[in-house]
Amino acid sequence: MTSGRPYLAHVSAGNVIPLRPLSLTEIFNGAVAYVRTNPKATLGLATIVVLASQIITLALQIGPLSALGEFDSTLQGEAPSSGTVAVFAGGVFTGIVVTTLASLLLSGMLTVVIGRSVFGGSITVGEAWQRLRGRLPALIGLTVLQALALAVVIAGVAVAIAGAGSIGGGLAAFAIGAPLVALALVGVLYVSTVLLFAPAVIVLEHLGIVAAVRRSFTLVNKDFWRVLGIWVLATIVAAVIGWGVGAPFNVAGQIMTMIADGPTMPALVLSAVGSAIGQIVTAPFSAGVVVLLYADRRFRAEAFDLMLQTGAGAPAETADQLWLPAPVQLR
Repeated sequence: MTSGRPYLAHVSAGNVIPLRPLSLTEIFNGAVAYVRTNPKATLGLATIVVLASQIITLALQIGPLSALGEFDSTLQGEAPSSGTVAVFAGGVFTGIVVTTLASLLLSGMLTVVIGRSVFGGSITVGEAWQRLRGRLPALIGLTVLQALALAVVIAGVAVAIAGAGSIGGGLAAFAIGAPLVALALVGVLYVSTVLLFAPAVIVLEHLGIVAAVRRSFTLVNKDFWRVLGIWVLATIVAAVIGWGVGAPFNVAGQIMTMIADGPTMPALVLSAVGSAIGQIVTAPFSAGVVVLLYADRRFRAEAFDLMLQTGAGAPAETADQLWLPAPVQLR
């Protein structure tokens, strides 16, 4: 028996997880299984989004570096003009925005894919986009709010350290800064964890930003350490795999940079290829772990697995509706 319910060990035909509370192994296996069962909508989608993002980001890097004369040995050593520096800063900022939007699009669409895979169904890239596009504004809004909150925390810590340094010197700045930085890191980790499910809630439950934040907090807070542990472990696994598959290109790019005593176009291209391969391989896994961990919390808190068992064989559009929130009191 699990949580007072029959322990159903089997997985319905085509399902990537058993419809019951999940173990760590089942979450990780499910995050791999949904990729194998629907490679076009996972690896194919990741390839399209990541390559487009990397090409744009690479162009935004090469353009400003060319303007700065980094690729021209006859111009190296000359001080760049203020206009050139502004162009470089604008390119960096635009690259960050493009990368963030691409990550949001990819994770959102992968959430739709694995949401369908839980019921043993499949979905095309076009269908995933149709389901996601109405939720993108909320996803972007959530990301902007998180970025603003992080910026406020960083600015607050920086101002406190600078103020302490101007009054009491370096020792005072360290005495104030060290605990403040540690406290800020702990706070950011806690908030990031309790908001981990907010994007999945926005996409699968069709809730707004504030409601999704509350929903994620409620789901995570009662099992905080388990959610944090699995999320951190999955992040480490994805980082190791991403580094391993992209290492040949990244190492080659770094060697070329060292030999040329500065960035070169081929080195930047190789590094971009290594980063793209790593993201293509790991993004579906990371998204799968988060969504399956979210499903597991609903299984444990709401007996959601019993509802899913009734819809496992239903038509895809009908089964998708089962993700919508029910008037259930979390226990």
